[in-house]
Amino acid sequence: MGAIAIALLLILGGCAWDTPQTSLVPRSDLTRAIQGVYGIIAWVALVIGVLVLGLIAWILVRFRQQPGTPMPRQVRGHSTLEIAWTVAPAVVLLIIAVPTIQVIFRTQAPASPNALEIEVVGKQWWWEYRYPSLGVVTANELHVPAGRPVALKLVGWDVIHSFWVPQVAAKRDVIPGRLNHIVFTADTPGTYWGQCAEFCGTAHANMMLRVMVDAPENFDRWVKAQLAPPPEPSGLAAEGKALYAASACVGCHTIQGLSAGTLGPNLSHFGSRTTLAAGMLPIGPEALAAWLIDPQAVKPGAKMPKLGLSAEQARAVAAYLLTLK
Repeated sequence: MGAIAIALLLILGGCAWDTPQTSLVPRSDLTRAIQGVYGIIAWVALVIGVLVLGLIAWILVRFRQQPGTPMPRQVRGHSTLEIAWTVAPAVVLLIIAVPTIQVIFRTQAPASPNALEIEVVGKQWWWEYRYPSLGVVTANELHVPAGRPVALKLVGWDVIHSFWVPQVAAKRDVIPGRLNHIVFTADTPGTYWGQCAEFCGTAHANMMLRVMVDAPENFDRWVKAQLAPPPEPSGLAAEGKALYAASACVGCHTIQGLSAGTLGPNLSHFGSRTTLAAGMLPIGPEALAAWLIDPQAVKPGAKMPKLGLSAEQARAVAAYLLTLK
C-alpha cells in the first residue's frame, strides 16, 4: 500500500496546472487560440478513446470463448465497416484541420498599426530587446503593456535559438539571416517565464527569459525610467564606477554616458531588473559579486570572461551596477 501511495503522489505531482512555464493557462489572445485547438484535439481523442475501449470491452465479454461453443462464422470482407472506418477518420481529421488552419493563419497575420514593435535578438546565451519607437534597449526581461498588440521581430545573432513563452507567446525559431515574427496581445498583468527551446550550445538550458506584462500606466513609468540617465553614484558605488570604467567591461557593455559596448547586455538600467545571467539568479549584491568574480562558476559556458577582480572590487562594481535603475 505504501508503494501505491507514493506512486499516486508522484503521479499527482506531475499534474500541476499553473507552473512557471505552463501552457495550460493562456494569458494572451494568441495562446488562447492555440489552446482552443489543443482542446478540440483532446476532446476528439477522448471520445475516440472511450468508443474504442468500450467496443473492445464489449467484444471481449460478448464473444469470449466458452466450453462447447462452436467455431463462429468466418466473415470475409464487410463493405459497411470498411466504408465506416475510412470515412470516420476523414471526418475526424476535418474537424481538427479547420480550426488548426485558422490558427496557423492567425499566427502569421500582420500586426495592427498601433502594435508596439520590439526587436528580439537571440544571442549565446541571453536575449536583447530593442524598442525602436521608444528608444529603449534592455536584456532578458521583456516589458509589454497589457491590452495592446505587440509585434515581436525575431533576429538571430549567432546560432539558431527559439523564443518561447508558453503563456503569452507561441514558440518561434530565431534564425540568423531570417526575420520571424510573433504578434500577440497579453491580457493579464504578471510575470511569465520563457526559455530558449532550440539547443544552441553549452548554456542552452540556462538561456531563460521573463516577460513582464505591465498595466499600461506601469509600462509608461517603466519606459520613462529607462530613458532617464543613470544616477550619479557615491561611496562604494562610486568606487565601483571607476573600476568599471577602467576595466574590459566598457568594451562589451553599454551604460548610458559611460560606455558603448555591444557584445554583452545593455547595463544602463541593470539595477531595475529582477534577475541576472539570463534569469538564472535573483539580483542581489552577493549573487552579482560572485558573477563578477567567476561567471563560469555561476553559468557554465558563459562567454563573459573572468575580469581578475578581487572580492572587494567585485562588491564595489556590484554596488555600482545595482544603482543603475
